[in-house]
Amino acid sequence: MRSMLNRRGFISAGAAVAAGVAVPGLSGCGVLGGDESDPDTLVLHSQLGGTAPGSATFRAVLDTFRKENPGLRVKSLVNGDELGQVYETSRLAHKEADVVMVNLYDKTVSWTGLGATVAMNGYLDDWGLRKRILPAALTEWTDEKGRLRALPYIASNWPVAFNRAAMHQAGVEEIPLTGDALIAAARKLRAKGTAPVTIGGNDWTGQKLLAQIIQSFLAAPQAKKLYSTGDFSGIKGAREGIEYFVELRDAGVFTDKAQGLTTDSMTTQFNTGAAAMESAMSSALARVPDQVAAHTEVGGWPLPSGAVHPKPTILRTFTVSGFWVSPNGTKKIETVEKFVRFMYRPDVIARFVSEGGRDMAVRTDTLSDGFPLVAKAQKLGDSVSQVVLPDLYVPPSAVQPMIQATSTAFTPGTSARRIISALEGAYRNA
Repeated sequence: MRSMLNRRGFISAGAAVAAGVAVPGLSGCGVLGGDESDPDTLVLHSQLGGTAPGSATFRAVLDTFRKENPGLRVKSLVNGDELGQVYETSRLAHKEADVVMVNLYDKTVSWTGLGATVAMNGYLDDWGLRKRILPAALTEWTDEKGRLRALPYIASNWPVAFNRAAMHQAGVEEIPLTGDALIAAARKLRAKGTAPVTIGGNDWTGQKLLAQIIQSFLAAPQAKKLYSTGDFSGIKGAREGIEYFVELRDAGVFTDKAQGLTTDSMTTQFNTGAAAMESAMSSALARVPDQVAAHTEVGGWPLPSGAVHPKPTILRTFTVSGFWVSPNGTKKIETVEKFVRFMYRPDVIARFVSEGGRDMAVRTDTLSDGFPLVAKAQKLGDSVSQVVLPDLYVPPSAVQPMIQATSTAFTPGTSARRIISALEGAYRNA
């Protein structure tokens, strides 16, 4: 969804807020912040609610923070995927939360540049956090002008999960490492009535897997250039990657009607054993039920002949969630500092890893032993190759059109040439 924080969006949305017109996502939130002038009230805005992995831990550590700081009042506001829109609307009304915990993706990529949040470079050292945060994470969160957009917090491994029990029942004894082996496995699985690879071809999960497969023939610098420019027909290797995707799709590797599926349907298919494989980030791996997890291994995406990577690929990212400080937050920066420093304490970090099953962008020796698939992914190391997560390079205005183009790509019968046209079309107005 296009950011509201541009001149045209600012005028229209700001007028709506000023006129008291209801804005989607704000109902029930009390137009967020409130109490923004009270230095003893901290307003947090996050996606850590409901049953999302780490949410219970987040609520528990907030309670600990409250007990340790009885003079402070902490308000916790929660939104799902609409958080970005809700925050932008509240910012236009100068009622935004003090601290936001959200990923670096889509519209948030441009927040710091637009002044919706403040650069964190100075706070990183002033609060003594530089040595706590992984250097690679700081690099991912820093924009092209050297501004640290937010303080990195939650990371993710993003491997492929293989249900070995379902594969064994179909006569597939080895995890496929090549495209040919994957196609052969898919045929055997389909013969037993099991979907091979499930995927949300109509949302961001499909977009990420398509981007991963396209990179089979792209080194990292080429991939970054590709997702920055959208030149799918001009950058060497992109066309070959798309043709590899089409080969897999037309061989029946992906679950039926993948072009209409979402993350939820993907998760359901894998967690019920209806599908044997899925591309799953850590938060999804943490939710695989025990009876399935006991027979599941994690690894990389199989590669075609001639691929530039030596081993099957996974995605890794440090951008799942970070601490963004708003202009309102700077008015009570001592309170914000107290909270943020608390959240980076080793005991708090360890709870997110051990109790919440989360990967962190912070130094820690704790493993997610209670979440066996998350722990297995943490131990993959260099047994797999890593490709580029496109989120930092795709222009925000092209993100949603890219997802629409992804659905086109997963539609059976769509040629590589038409997929290229759809992907390049997503960038046309970016």
